[in-house]
Amino acid sequence: MAARIYASKRFPEYFYDKTALSLEEKIPAGALERISKSSSEYTMLASVARYYNFDEMIKNFLAQHEKCNIVNLGARLETAVFRLQAKNAVFYEIDLPEVIELRKNILGAKENETLIGADLFAPEWTKRINTALPSLLIVSGVFQYFREEKILQFLSDVKKRFPNGELIFDTTNEIGIKYVNKYVQKTGNASAQMYFYVNDCPAFAQKCGMELLEQRTFYTAARKMLKRKLKLYTRIAMKVCDDGGRTVILHLKLN
Repeated sequence: MAARIYASKRFPEYFYDKTALSLEEKIPAGALERISKSSSEYTMLASVARYYNFDEMIKNFLAQHEKCNIVNLGARLETAVFRLQAKNAVFYEIDLPEVIELRKNILGAKENETLIGADLFAPEWTKRINTALPSLLIVSGVFQYFREEKILQFLSDVKKRFPNGELIFDTTNEIGIKYVNKYVQKTGNASAQMYFYVNDCPAFAQKCGMELLEQRTFYTAARKMLKRKLKLYTRIAMKVCDDGGRTVILHLKLN
């Protein structure tokens, strides 16, 4: 949320989140100040780049289907349903019950949005969704906190339950996960250790028995749109990250 507010104020031509800005006064000032002090321009934009790319990929999916599902797993206070204004889709926001209760109190629910309190790794939540419809599952900033075997089991479960499903998720390679863990420790959240990474995207898709539709780097659009508005370190870090495939988004066809 802090990153979305940051980018919306400084780089609205790249990413603008009206809903996030409206929530700024509800966030404890101390929390925003702590995040700001421990974050660089690059780390803030790293978070926002994920949302920028996910939004673009969701738009592409919406354009291909007259009626579909957008299933946001690990929803937290993500506001894509407000940013995209998609009338041909039902948005499902899924997170732990206490998180969904918080989301309901802060954001409410739009007419085309269903909130589900559940553990995303326990597949019972799929029973509340018309899985026969084309469905795009989104896992944003979640997989990194779990071991690969748990991710593979999850992918096996959703593959069985979504015959017309696709999935997008962000990941890093082994080098990237080390960098991210150092940053997380710097923010004071030492307990949020990350484990999962992907070094070879086609090989990972093959391991899952799925088709790799797209492998997308994070910063292509940001580097083009913002150019010299960014600090030198930010531009260099973005280029190194993209060139080395340190942070990518995978788009998989489940079946």
